[in-house]
Amino acid sequence: MTGTHWLTGIALAVCAANAFGQAQKFPSKPIRMLVGFAPGGATDIVARAIAPGLSELTAQSVVVENRPGASSQIAGELVAKSPPDGHVLMMTTQTLMTSMMIERKTFPDIVKDFSHVALAATSVLILVANPSFRPKSVKELIELARARPGEINYASGGVGTTPHLSGELFATIARLKITHVPYKGEAPGLVDVIGGHIPFMFSNVSASLGFVQSGKLRALASTGLEPSPAVPELPTMASAGLPGFEVVGFFGVLAPANTPREIVARLNGDILKVLARPDIKKLFASQALDSGAMTAPQFGDYVKAEVSRWGKLIQEAGIKS
Repeated sequence: MTGTHWLTGIALAVCAANAFGQAQKFPSKPIRMLVGFAPGGATDIVARAIAPGLSELTAQSVVVENRPGASSQIAGELVAKSPPDGHVLMMTTQTLMTSMMIERKTFPDIVKDFSHVALAATSVLILVANPSFRPKSVKELIELARARPGEINYASGGVGTTPHLSGELFATIARLKITHVPYKGEAPGLVDVIGGHIPFMFSNVSASLGFVQSGKLRALASTGLEPSPAVPELPTMASAGLPGFEVVGFFGVLAPANTPREIVARLNGDILKVLARPDIKKLFASQALDSGAMTAPQFGDYVKAEVSRWGKLIQEAGIKS
């Protein structure tokens, strides 16, 4: 063995030993789970649902910290720069991924700068409109938008959010020219749709279903390929005349890149145990969420596929901040 190869072998052995030592000691202190959005939203709900059970299984406190701002990039940077020892995690959504693409930033990269721990939950969206808005179906909305190109507005919780990209996908597949109006969060957008200032938007089911049930909003369709159990009476966008239309939001747990595989596997196993609990399933069902059930490598592959899919749409639609 040459001197260079010998030194390389020693370095690899030391790194492996350090990683093994970290895994053996994990967790050795409280775990922080950062959320890039304000308290009360769906991402925060998922994080706080998982934290107590994860705390029981790890015998350490799991503290949820809200670090809102910059489409969750603030929280993402904090986690990506943290020591890769499993004690700092992030509950994320597609927004971290898509906002970086739209703003043409390279850090943090959701593929390169994180270890993918677990898929916590998924959720479809629903297309909701003010009850006074003339279209009563997706077909009628398309007809009106084509008759009035550029005149029909839709709201979202901000550039790069899943509701925003749902609108862009709708415009692309249906060949429409509609105008995006971003808000500082989904709730203010819903308020303006209810008030009639904006005619429609794509919304998380958990945020808008109560308004639909009270008659303050009209639901036109859901965004999964199959009807949602939360709103089984609604047609899907695909069945309403837009084949291939599918938007499923995800909530996932990330750790800094290079977190030892043993720690990632331990966290994944513990999180899946929490997600399988009847009380968590009941809570998620009440929020129109489906529990995740992926291994860490499967979740990593899922994230990469989402990056490819939404990156293509962002580029083709010319979406910019």
